[in-house]
Amino acid sequence: MSPEPRFRPIHIIGVPLDLGGNRRGVDMGPSAFRIAGLGERLAALGCVVTDKGDLPAPIPETQAPRDERKKYIRDIARVCQKLYQSALETLSEGAMPLVLGGDHSLAAGSVAAAADWAKRTRDRPIGLIWVDAHGDMNTPATSLSGNVHGMPLAALLGSEPAELARIGISSPKVLPAHTVLIGVRNLDEREKVAVRESQVHVFTMKDIDRLGVASVVEQAVSLAGHGTAGLHVSFDMDVCDPQIAPGVGTPVKGGLDYREAHMVMEIVADSGLLTSLDLVEVNPTLDVRNTTAQLGAELALSALGMKIL
Repeated sequence: MSPEPRFRPIHIIGVPLDLGGNRRGVDMGPSAFRIAGLGERLAALGCVVTDKGDLPAPIPETQAPRDERKKYIRDIARVCQKLYQSALETLSEGAMPLVLGGDHSLAAGSVAAAADWAKRTRDRPIGLIWVDAHGDMNTPATSLSGNVHGMPLAALLGSEPAELARIGISSPKVLPAHTVLIGVRNLDEREKVAVRESQVHVFTMKDIDRLGVASVVEQAVSLAGHGTAGLHVSFDMDVCDPQIAPGVGTPVKGGLDYREAHMVMEIVADSGLLTSLDLVEVNPTLDVRNTTAQLGAELALSALGMKIL
């Protein structure tokens, strides 16, 4: 008999979504990851990799924002619905979706797919680890900008924005008890209230400084993994300090350093619970020699089990 493969098959899904924020360029994020050799490096690791290409996504110049409280929401929801279908198909085939963004609003589709797959195949909820400098828990009623990339987690946990919340079958997609935020350090005042009231688990950068990143991530894996079908990790590159990840649209000083970012992914890999992964918000127009996408590719390798020894 041939030995079992060390890794699950990986399906790369590019989502050049550039409607959720106010700075253009993240639509080139999936290409930047490919230029960084992500697929080839995964294959060298031993993964069976299939690149599904990019989902079609409109650009802001050809669309109208319509509702200023949730700009481009209909177009964003259409892209997220396509991602939902693609990621759910990947999971149903026994492969792992590796979703490359694109802005973070895409997670309304990828997490919905993981949640419905978990419920259908294992009769359990999905655990969610949201690694981000921001909370992404604004709603159209609380957002000061109307930028939808600040709303996907609210839609996954609740009912607004409705266009994202109703993607997929189950609702809400994730439960607060199984949802963990890591690396938060920049919340709107009204968003702080929403995060506290949601009862999700939150580890800020202050917590990481005090407790150490290993302790924080181990707790996060335990919280999100207990009683669930596995972990969906949604990793926004702006959680990293701008010194190591300059190519993001909303940089915030004081983020994860290089080893801390890898430690997050390494502990997730060690858990054996990873079902699906997003890497989002890479903006090559703001980057330096593709540094941020290179880092993201390395982090994907760590998440998928690359060993030092």
